Parts: sequence; C-alpha cells; structure tokens
Amino acid sequence: MPISGDQDLDKSATAQHPRFPILLLGIPALLFALITWQVVAEGPLVRLDERVSRGLLHPDGLAEFLSDLGNVQVALPVLAVALGYVALRTRGTDRWWLPVTAAVLLMALVPALIVPLKELTDRPGTPAVPPGTGYYPSGHTATAAIAYGSATLLLLPRLGTPLARRTLVTACLALVLGVSYGLVRHGYHWPLDVMASWCLCAVLLSSLWLFLRRARRRTTPPEQLR
Repeated sequence: MPISGDQDLDKSATAQHPRFPILLLGIPALLFALITWQVVAEGPLVRLDERVSRGLLHPDGLAEFLSDLGNVQVALPVLAVALGYVALRTRGTDRWWLPVTAAVLLMALVPALIVPLKELTDRPGTPAVPPGTGYYPSGHTATAAIAYGSATLLLLPRLGTPLARRTLVTACLALVLGVSYGLVRHGYHWPLDVMASWCLCAVLLSSLWLFLRRARRRTTPPEQLR
C-alpha cells in the first residue's frame, strides 16, 4: 500500500525525534556541568568571569528594578495568573489539569535544585554585595526563567496568531534577559552565576516543552494537530 506524503513526514519526524531531545537537553546540561566545574575548581573561566564583572559593574536604579523582576513576589504571581487562565480555559477537557500541574511542579523544583547547588559550590559574591557565599547559581535568574518561561509555554497554544505567539516569546525573553542584566550590572551576581542558571533552566523548560507537546498529541485529535 502506498504511503502518503503526510505519513512520510510523520515517519521522518519520528526517525529524527530521538536525536532532537538529546541535543535540546544535552548541550545546556554539558555547559552547566562545565561552568560548575570551573566555579568549584576556580579555573580560568572564573578569572575571566571576574574581569568581565568588573567591567560591567555599575549599580543604579534601573539595574535594581530589573533584578527585582526575578523576585518570587513578582514572578510567581505572573505564573499564577497564567496557570489560572489556562485552567479556566481548558477545564473539563481530557487531562486539563496536567499542564498546570507540570508547571507547578517545575517551579517547585527550582529551590530544590538551586539551594543544594549553592551550598555545594559555596561561591563568594561580588565586591558590591556584603561578604558571604552561596551565590552560584543565580536563584533570581532561575525563578524568572522558570516562572515566565512556564507561563509562556502554557499560553502559547491558546494564542491564535503567529504574531501573538512571537510577541509573547519576545516578552518572556526580554524579562529574563532584563533580570539577568540587572543582577550582573548591580553586582548581585557574577555573570557565570547567571549563565549557569540559563543552562539549568534551558534543560528544565525543554523538558516541560517536550512533556506538554507529548501530552497535547495524546489528547488532541490528529486532524487538529497542525
């Protein structure tokens, strides 16, 4: 029996799919491992990081405002609003609670991962903060990335136009980059602290995206998957 073009495309995508998650998850995981090793060993990457920080350090009101967007008092309410909206729009459908629950669990995973890593690496802060350790990786960056990123992933299927989806993704990236810039500019974190959180959150958000994509394919009729 001849195979249609759509079936060929599905088979091709299925054949390539096993490699795609490996790249999506593996590359940021390897970068995170490399950065963490350099921080623990106080390697040449750390010395470069300190030089870059000295060049970028300039505390001001804008930097502090941007860094505050990574506070749990700001990021979590944004995520809660997105979760509530998605729950109301999908309630009554098959497994409507699954995406919302997955995002909540991912947000709860952030302190469970960040706190032990801070204790393990015990990295001192920049000269702009009081003496102390436990600055690696950046908890504010991780909070912003997971809260705003999870909200974006859940809201994207609810948006009807490519322009709306691009706008949402752009706004999410702008928020996370703004928080990252503010933290480094104000001296709350070294650049590597922020970059490590990017890598860690890339793994977590990619995992959430793959999970939501698989769950959606299981609960959506094939003719509606475009």
